[in-house]
Amino acid sequence: MSSALPPKPRILGRKFRVVIVASKYNETFTDALVENAVEELAELVPNGRVEIVRVPGAFEVPVTVSAVIDQEKPSCVIALGLIIRGATQHGDLVGTSVSNALQQVAIRTNCPIIHEVLLVDDEKQAYARCIGDELNRGKEAARAAAVMLEVFQELERSSTRTPSRTNTRNA
Repeated sequence: MSSALPPKPRILGRKFRVVIVASKYNETFTDALVENAVEELAELVPNGRVEIVRVPGAFEVPVTVSAVIDQEKPSCVIALGLIIRGATQHGDLVGTSVSNALQQVAIRTNCPIIHEVLLVDDEKQAYARCIGDELNRGKEAARAAAVMLEVFQELERSSTRTPSRTNTRNA
């Protein structure tokens, strides 16, 4: 992972709808992730609409992301949450499950999903990534969302400009 925030992408002109699905568990940290993402999106996507859906914990994030995409067709989804490792493997299992499920939803739906359901060792790491300025994953998620909105907008533009080609080579 990066040690600092990536540069801000250029500001987008088209209207976009971004849905943030965030867990409530570890709310001091997840609330900060949401606040930082919303503030950054307001600057990066001034014509965008941001909606927030809160779920109990990280494990509930993927199914909610899937339902939001299937029902509402947003431009992009940001998945936020925080898992703090404990004495058992439970945190790692949940983290792996969430990551795999989010990737499958993204592939199935062709909707950009920004995955910032964090797995950290302790509250010090959580603070640095959720509340601190240097590694702030809420801001980073918003920047990644803005980049993906541009990428998908360009893909859409390209598909309407370029006629489909057929392979004319002899086999």
